[in-house]
Amino acid sequence: MGFADDHLIPLVDEGLGNSAYLLDLGDGRALAVDASRDLRTLRSAAERRGLTVAYAADTHLHADFLSGAVQLGHDAGATILASAAGRRAFDHQRLADGDEVDLGGLTLRALATPGHTDEHLSFLLLDGHRQLGVFTGGSLIVNSAARTDLLGPDRTEELARAQYRSLKRLTELPDWVAVWPTHGAGSFCSAPPGTERTTTIGAQKEANPLLAAPDEDAFVAELIASLGTFPAYFDRLGELNRRGPTVLTGRPALPELSARQVRSLLTDGGYVVDVRPAADYATGHIPGSLSIPLREQFATWLGWLLPDTAPVAFVVNPDQDPSEIVWQSYKIGYERLTGRLTGGMDAWLADGNAQATTAFLTADRATGRPYVDVRQEAEFAAGHVPGAVHLELGALVETAADAPAGPVVACGHGERAMTAASLLERAGHTDIAVLNGGPEDYAAAHGQQLTLTTEDTRP
Repeated sequence: MGFADDHLIPLVDEGLGNSAYLLDLGDGRALAVDASRDLRTLRSAAERRGLTVAYAADTHLHADFLSGAVQLGHDAGATILASAAGRRAFDHQRLADGDEVDLGGLTLRALATPGHTDEHLSFLLLDGHRQLGVFTGGSLIVNSAARTDLLGPDRTEELARAQYRSLKRLTELPDWVAVWPTHGAGSFCSAPPGTERTTTIGAQKEANPLLAAPDEDAFVAELIASLGTFPAYFDRLGELNRRGPTVLTGRPALPELSARQVRSLLTDGGYVVDVRPAADYATGHIPGSLSIPLREQFATWLGWLLPDTAPVAFVVNPDQDPSEIVWQSYKIGYERLTGRLTGGMDAWLADGNAQATTAFLTADRATGRPYVDVRQEAEFAAGHVPGAVHLELGALVETAADAPAGPVVACGHGERAMTAASLLERAGHTDIAVLNGGPEDYAAAHGQQLTLTTEDTRP
């Protein structure tokens, strides 16, 4: 077993596609790297090993989640390690290129690796003079590199060129050095293929297609071409992380609300988010509510589709955990959570309120309707139903008017499609159906072959 097997605990957030790390320093203390505000998993891992978090390092000003470093500093007295160039507005140890931190036997060396963000640092871990591994954050990741367009389109190419130089610098490390990235498969900060989340410098020299680019211009062109859309909330969190997230002094709760309170919230411009499974929402839901099933991707779609300035109430099934709603919301900066409907839809109906329904159709029943595909561009290009209208879910608030009348809305399985149907309903569309399945199911039921093309099929 190697050093990482004994001392490093990756903490994967499958919903955001990110990894935080807890490094056991061997003396009852630990280093946390790129921890999110939802510290439940990290704290459980630390408790199992009897560890106190002594250091909390952030590789960059994260756009996809609020950092947990400030909370760790408050709760455990952890020293926060971060780039001096980030101009963070809270106490931390300011690091520049080449600065080293003595962890008590191990050393952490800061390496300036801008590209994903301006102030980005990687952290090289050393045992004496031996280089063990490098926390690369959003620079070098498995078979790719993180996106460079988060600071605006006018800076995308400039940052892509910086990313090229940063990756060149990292690949000068010895081949055996482990690579521990933050962003990975499923992260909108990157688009790497496969499911591996850690690697080595040598493996990336052989397998990373960006590193195979013959020159800087080719690297920049390939990286920029891979960039898809990203959630709207990314535009806000970098600055919130620079200022420092609010310290939480207790467990945030989700109070119970009466049907009348929920109705008043909707009337006053608030939002009702129905977190039940798509099939339950289809059977009956509050008119005007938004379907976002409570699953690993909940935070992404909450942050993409709703403003963080309006109050939100939730419709929850009895077997769903309200604390999961709270922590997924809080880790992306959504704190105006009014509460949850007591008694669910039964209470809503008992109070004399109307409900809406949505047809949830298997592929063989989804006939005679325009097919609207709400998946990401890359998914659509990889195979879609012939003649499908492509309207990405993330942009549907703006493009709802482009949806054809009486559509069957589809994604890969049905969850995102039900979210899209709820948005279309809010926009005034009627006679909406959702495909219970994906394009393969539809094509098989209708004797079709999926189309592989990047042709623009927006109306």
